[in-house]
Amino acid sequence: MISQPAQARSGFYTLLYKELLRFWRVGFQTIAAPVMTALLYLVVFAQVLQDRVKVYDSIAYTEFLIPGLMMMSMLQNAFANPSSSLIQSRVTGNLVFVLLTPISNREFFAAYVVAAIMRGLAVGLAVWLVTLFFIPVPVTSIIWILVFGMLGCASLGVLGLIAGLWSEKFDQMAAFQNFLIMPLTFLSGVFYSIHSLPPFWQKVSHLNPVFYTIDGFRYGFFGVSDSSPWLSLAVVLGAFVVLTVCAIRLLDSGYKLRT
Repeated sequence: MISQPAQARSGFYTLLYKELLRFWRVGFQTIAAPVMTALLYLVVFAQVLQDRVKVYDSIAYTEFLIPGLMMMSMLQNAFANPSSSLIQSRVTGNLVFVLLTPISNREFFAAYVVAAIMRGLAVGLAVWLVTLFFIPVPVTSIIWILVFGMLGCASLGVLGLIAGLWSEKFDQMAAFQNFLIMPLTFLSGVFYSIHSLPPFWQKVSHLNPVFYTIDGFRYGFFGVSDSSPWLSLAVVLGAFVVLTVCAIRLLDSGYKLRT
């Protein structure tokens, strides 16, 4: 007879494999499409603003833009993975088959978040490889890049899990994406340095945790940033912890799952 811990581990790996396979089998939609979107942003903004926007003294605007586009694509896809999976399972009625398995809430949480991290990193790597054909971006610290890449994807993965638990219909999920995720990612310094903003909007940007994710990620490439990388790390890590606590509490209460 299989022990309960072994069953839980088996359930975790099975659910993780399901989530990885789910986005990998439609890679043209889940990986290639975000890469194409990032390239379109790169071409348009680089052509229009290359000689008009000055960010850092030794960094061209196109170079500055690439890490921001990478992280924006990573965050949006990390959010989309668990949120789309849960809402599809809820609408089609097969979520019950996941809930009936001998898997703990922590294992359930970990499987969805790890899959979100993997999808986000896959998209970010694909964007980086494609942009190498346009302009090579220097790498100052691979450790900072990996830390912020994984923490950023983990945070948005947890937020996607919360959104998937909360949403009962596709239009609710669309509202979550359009009124929260899109503003957070677009108004986070992807296309500009916040030092170029008026003082009021600089203060507003500092209230956006996604800004610190992108700023810290960009520091790993250039060694310069709009804020201290340690401050960015503290903010991103704090956001991840808060979101994780919220998600675990929702799972433990069976929020919209067993009620």
